[in-house]
Formats: sequence, C-alpha cells, structure tokens
Amino acid sequence: MDKCIVNSVRTESTVSQHKGKQERSGEEALTIFVDKRKLSKKAEVSDYSSNGTTVTLETLHQLAASYFIDRESTLRKLHHIQIASTAIKVTETRTGPLGCSNYDNLDSVSSVLVQSPENKVHLQGLQVILPEYLRDTFVQAALSYIACNGEGGFVCRNNDCWCKCDSKFPECNCPYMDIQAMEESLLRISESWAILYKEFEDSDEFKAFLTRLPQNFFLNASTIQHLWSLDGVFQRRYEHLEASMRGLFRRAQRVVHKLFSLSKRCQKQPQIHLPHERPLAYWLNYFQSLLYCSENNQLGSFSQELHTCICTYEHSSCQVPTPCTVGEGPACASCATDNYTRCGACNTGHMLSQGACRPMVADSTETYLGFETDLQDLELRYLLQRADRRLEVHAIFISNDMRLNSWFDPSWRKRMLLTLKSNKYKSNLVHMLLGISLQICLTKNSTLEPTLTLYINPFGGSHSESWYIPVSENSFPDWQSTKLDLPLECFNWTLTLGNKWKTFFETIHIYLRSRIKAPGTGGNDSQYYEPLELPDPSQNLGYMKINSIQVFGYSMHFDPEAIRDLILQLDYPYTQGSQDSALLQLLEIRDRVNRLSPPGQQQLDLFSCLLRHRLKLTASDVVRIHASLQAFGTRVPNSLDYETTKLCS
Repeated sequence: MDKCIVNSVRTESTVSQHKGKQERSGEEALTIFVDKRKLSKKAEVSDYSSNGTTVTLETLHQLAASYFIDRESTLRKLHHIQIASTAIKVTETRTGPLGCSNYDNLDSVSSVLVQSPENKVHLQGLQVILPEYLRDTFVQAALSYIACNGEGGFVCRNNDCWCKCDSKFPECNCPYMDIQAMEESLLRISESWAILYKEFEDSDEFKAFLTRLPQNFFLNASTIQHLWSLDGVFQRRYEHLEASMRGLFRRAQRVVHKLFSLSKRCQKQPQIHLPHERPLAYWLNYFQSLLYCSENNQLGSFSQELHTCICTYEHSSCQVPTPCTVGEGPACASCATDNYTRCGACNTGHMLSQGACRPMVADSTETYLGFETDLQDLELRYLLQRADRRLEVHAIFISNDMRLNSWFDPSWRKRMLLTLKSNKYKSNLVHMLLGISLQICLTKNSTLEPTLTLYINPFGGSHSESWYIPVSENSFPDWQSTKLDLPLECFNWTLTLGNKWKTFFETIHIYLRSRIKAPGTGGNDSQYYEPLELPDPSQNLGYMKINSIQVFGYSMHFDPEAIRDLILQLDYPYTQGSQDSALLQLLEIRDRVNRLSPPGQQQLDLFSCLLRHRLKLTASDVVRIHASLQAFGTRVPNSLDYETTKLCS
C-alpha cells in the first residue's frame, strides 16, 4: 500500500513514498529532505527544475508519487534538482533478500544520487551464505556495477572512492550531464551579475550623485568617498547592490564547489569564468573617469597617480581639461578664477609657482651667496695649527701708529687695520674669518706682554658698525701664545675660531696695548698692570715689534646683481608665484647670514649690513624688505622668529 508522509522538523520537512513487496518480504523507500526557507525563495530555485518550471512542495510530492510508476525518469529529475540546489536531499533505501536481478534486489542503497565519500552500499542476504573466498569478489563486483555502471572497478582509498575506468570508458568518473548543468548555472549567474551592475549605473540615485559632484576643482578618490558618505540616498542604493552581489557570490561559490567536486577525476578540468567583483575603489575611479575622461564621445580610464586618462582610441583624446587640486598640503587653497585648471592661491607652507603649489623650501642659495666649506673641524684645526697658507686670506695692513717689522714703544695703545676692501676690488666675494695669528717680538729682559682687542666689521662701513670679539668670554676661544726659536723674545699669538665661531669679515680692527707682568703672592700666579707713560723715553720698559699678521679663512661666491633681482621681484614679479619664491630665497639668505653673528643673548642684524654696504640700498629700502620678510615668515612652516640687534645704520 502506497502512502505519503510529511513530517516537519525545525525548518525541514520529509516527503516519503513506501511500497511494500510482500512476495519478497522486503521494502524500498524514497525520502526527500526539503529546506523550506530555500524552497520559498522562488528567485533562487526557479531555474533548477528539469523543464524550466518553478519547483514547489507540490511538485516534489508529485515526483515522489511517480517514483514507483516511472522510477528512472523520477530519479533523473530529482538528481538534476539536487545537484543544482541545496534546497533538497534525496535518499533511496531498499531492504530485502537478493533475487535474480542485480540492481532491484540490492538490500539497501543509501544516497545513490550523490557520489561522495559518505556513500555506503550495504549488501546483506545471499553473500552471507557464500564461501569466504567468494565474498570479497562478490561485493567488489556488485559495487563496481552499482557505482560505476559496469564501466570500471570500484576503488576506495583514504576515505575516497572512485571508479578505475575500463579502457573502453576512460571518462567513467566524469558526469558530463551534471557538469554541463553546473556550467549553465554559472552562465546564468554571470548574466545576473552584469544586469545588477548595469541597473546600478542606470539608477536615478547614481545619476543624481554624479550630477552633484563639484566640477570647479579636482576631486581625488578620498574626496569622492567623503562626498559619497554624506549622500544617504546614494549610499543606501549601493548597500542594496552589495547585498544582491553577496547573494549571487554565495550561489556562484556553491556551484563552483559542486562543479569541481564532480569533475575532480575528469581528464579535462572545467574553465571557470566569473565577472570580477567591483569594490568601492573601482566606483571611485569610475566617477573620476566619468568626470575627466569623457571627451569625444568615448570613456577612458583615469589614473590618479599620473593625473591623466588612458583612452580607448590611440589618436583620439578622451581627457577633458582637469581642474586644479584643492585641499591641504601641496594642493591649492582655490583655483584661479580665469583658468580653473591652474591654482590661484596656496595653503600655508606652500607657494604658488606657475599655477601650481610647491612646498616652501628654498632652493640652494649658493647661486647668490656661498656659505659652506668642505673642511671638517678636525682637518680645519690641523691646518690652522700649522698656519697652512691654503687658508690664508691676503688682507691689506693699514696703521698710522706703527709699521710691520719695526720696533716701537708699546707703552700706549696702537691701532691697526686689516681690510679686504671688497666693496672696491672684490665685489663678487664675501669672506669668512676662521682665525688670526700675529708674530710679536720683545726686547730682552722686557717685562711687557701684549694685550690685543679685536673688532670685526662684517661687510664694510664705518668703525662704529663693527662688533667686539669676546675673547675668552662665555666659552669663546682665547689667545694662544707659542715661543719661537729666535734670538729675540718672539711669540706667535694665535686666535682660532674654527667652524663653530667663524663669522663674516671685511675689516678687522686691532688695538694693541701692553701690560707689565709681575710675580704674584701665590707662587705661580702672575699679576698684570698697565705701564705709565713716561716723559723720558730712556726710562721705558722695553720695545716691541710685529713681524707679521696673518688672517685665516676663505672667500665665498657673492652675486649682488642676482640678489638685487630677487628684491626687484617683490614689487614687480616676473610670473605668477615668483614673488613668493623670491621672498623664500631672501628669507633663507637672511637667516643664514644672521646665524653667523657672534655669540650673545641676541643675534646681530648682519643681513641689514649686507644690504646697506654690499648692495648699496637705502635705509628705507632695508626697512621695507624686512617688513615684507616678516609678514611672509608667518606663512612659512618652521620659520625662525627672532629679534636682532641693529648694527648698521
């Protein structure tokens, strides 16, 4: 007697069809397990029927009822549905003794529709009464006939079973019909994939968002993403697309997994072709392409790194004029009003140069004024100790009080000058002072010792525009005296500045006074006092002479015309942005010049001295330049903000 039983367990139901065979004292059953949630999604299961109709629970009942009428056709239909969907699982079970026929009389067939390692075929009955030496052969032959349709031998190893195909049937393990069904299913998924993307691009939300994108400045990917996040309507439309794509991707994954499982023992593996998923970065670049690569009725691909379009046709450009980039850092603060492809104003820390912004980093100032030498401190100290002539600067000696290599009475102050007269003879050079050395001789038994005072005039001008060298004050170096092997009492008096204390110089003012050295009360201590000027020259305490004076340093390139040209651009810029460039160069020169002022609480304004005495500018011009540099310095990152002491009038 046939009957249909429907049991509901959680979300699964069971449809069973039984037919008792009393003449054989056995039974066979067909059980279909159904996932109602998946079956209720008509869009998902509508393509899985054998004739293209929608599979419903009623359809499955009809198939179960036709099992005993047309068993082969029913199993084939259920087989196709089970392979293409996870909504159902079919199990066929038979019990009873073996008869004359080989397939219908098997005791039990479990999951014969699905070839997997979990399939088991249990043979009971006649084989029990067979001799032991025939049992293995019998079971092997039965399994080969059932699982391999007689086209090969059934083999199981490492929990995996397959057919060892006969030479006449090399593809016995390859279910072509099932693989073809999977491939057709993938093709339909790919078509649905493309339709979803096309519907998204044609949607009103997509077109509205594209229309609202600003076109008066360049939009990079991060800016478009930010505007995207602010558009709630368009964002919800994209989330709907993502949800649909996730569902398609899961379906494709299941089909691909089944496809490879079915074809793992085929001689030729299937070729899987699925459309590439389009992530958020794709759409951001796509919007850029629509904005900037849609000229001449063609759509190219925009490259943000190259800031250009890759067009479809070689001889036809698809790129529209790209607006300037507005944003932070090197981007513009705003585009030019007359040409939106060029920058009109820059952010803080950047300057405008030919319609584009670049960081406010001064180019090398060596073309205007040299600063550095390649001599290191250790090498420089060694050359200065040897009084190497390569460091000697040939200065002019001037004095109304004395002459070199002539004896004089040192009882009163003597005044000397060492000058380079660069304003007159060497206008293309400035000079750096590294040290000074004097060879001084005294008469025998003299109790006198020289006292030297130095003033430095950096770039020329009057004596009042010189600054005092603080010898032996605040870690500043002191004079070093070295006895010479000469018949007279001669000494080398050397003051070494080196790289640490080097400074500009044009003229050195030297004041020589003498002092009397007398033994002190503390043993090795000495006391000094100034000698009185005696009316009788015969009563003097000794004579002194200076054999030579050497200045050590180096000369550097100086281009006054180039610096004047920079200053001229403050009022008459050559091109858009050249004023900022000139200010940046002058700011760098000012800071580097003032950095070489003597040690003290406040730097000297050596830059004004350079403008006044080497460029011959008026005092009002110097004030105007300083005001421009101070205002510009507030816009430059990490700009030095310091007060200076005025030196030159």
